[in-house]
Amino acid sequence: MSVQEGALSRAVLDQSVQVLGSVLAFRHPADGVLSRHFREHRRLGQRDRAFIAEGVYSVLRRLRWLRRLAGFHATPRQLLLAWLARGEGMSLRRLHEVLKPQERDWLAEIKAKTVADESLGERCDMPDWLVDRLLPEFGEEGLLALARSLNRPAPLDLRVNPLRAEREAVREALAGDGLIAQPCRFSPLALRLEQKPALTRHPLFVDGHIEVQDEGSQLLAMLVAPRRGELVVDFCAGAGGKTLHLGALMKNTGRLYAYDVSDRRLARLKPRLARAGLSNVHPLVISGENDARVKRLSGKADRVLVDAPCSGLGTLRRNPDLKWRHNPQSIAELATKQAAILAAAARLPKPGGRLVYATCSLLREENDGIVDAFLADHPGYRELRSEDLLGAQGVNLSCGERLRLQPDRHDCDGFFAAVMERCAD
Repeated sequence: MSVQEGALSRAVLDQSVQVLGSVLAFRHPADGVLSRHFREHRRLGQRDRAFIAEGVYSVLRRLRWLRRLAGFHATPRQLLLAWLARGEGMSLRRLHEVLKPQERDWLAEIKAKTVADESLGERCDMPDWLVDRLLPEFGEEGLLALARSLNRPAPLDLRVNPLRAEREAVREALAGDGLIAQPCRFSPLALRLEQKPALTRHPLFVDGHIEVQDEGSQLLAMLVAPRRGELVVDFCAGAGGKTLHLGALMKNTGRLYAYDVSDRRLARLKPRLARAGLSNVHPLVISGENDARVKRLSGKADRVLVDAPCSGLGTLRRNPDLKWRHNPQSIAELATKQAAILAAAARLPKPGGRLVYATCSLLREENDGIVDAFLADHPGYRELRSEDLLGAQGVNLSCGERLRLQPDRHDCDGFFAAVMERCAD
């Protein structure tokens, strides 16, 4: 956030505090609260929107540290001011005009305060229950490295649509508009922008040449590896980011079913399909994993992707409120749902068909725990090695049997995936 440039507006600071207060109630996702605020305040300029959004997300990322500085019961305004003074390093002179008289001495104390004897949860800026879950997997030093990466904003990755364009041509076109992009490390379709421009009106986006998609997310479709003419199911399609990628990999042939329980989410997919030039995708709203329309495809699918609803804790760079909104009970409820969805999806592949289970979580309960229990209960499936499947497509990624991505090691969101094949009868 470039808060060091230009004048700091009292009105925009007040709006930031208002939005932060709504977000810290944790009744709605932070991105939804921000979107609603911006719809209600359409006259806000791009710079002011960026200040509000980045201020809110920065406080969410460093909430435990800020509460140690400002007090556990600090108001949203105090938390934001503490962040500007300590996290952004903004001078008291710069802040003087927007401070109330009684805040000036208080903020000077915050500016000089030292936080000592921090717990591991405070050093990671995570709730203690989450630290307890992750520590056995990563160790203390590994967890601290992971937390540092999760507490930084994510870069802006693009996926080139191979039906419309080639990556180098897109890169050159972006450069012609002053947008510098570099090829990502793993996905052959991924570009990473140095800036974070608004792209929805850019000709490359409007014409379906690019989509915004994290590089790690792109590797999930590559594990599915659908081929021309196949019958493929995206079991939890959502708004369809991975569906679009799968359809392109199928060269717009065969039949790709996009299932989701949310009509609203699938409605957002339809204009994206038109923009991407895809006609092989069939969005279907289902009542749940046991819907009759799902059962009709039993034993018929060549490929099935289960991008399961999950905690999203691998996406904390983009959604830092998730670590404060979840708790052990919500994780247990998700794990029960994930196991049921995977078991239902497993009925769809035909003998020799592929089943990919994926999450954007870092928790064993949502990842290995689900897959290990599934394989124990379904001897008709065998596991395939993710590293070999990606290597066959030119992706040099040392990941072993199951894909595990994390931002400190791979510079992308945290993802997990396991690939299974239905044995011949």
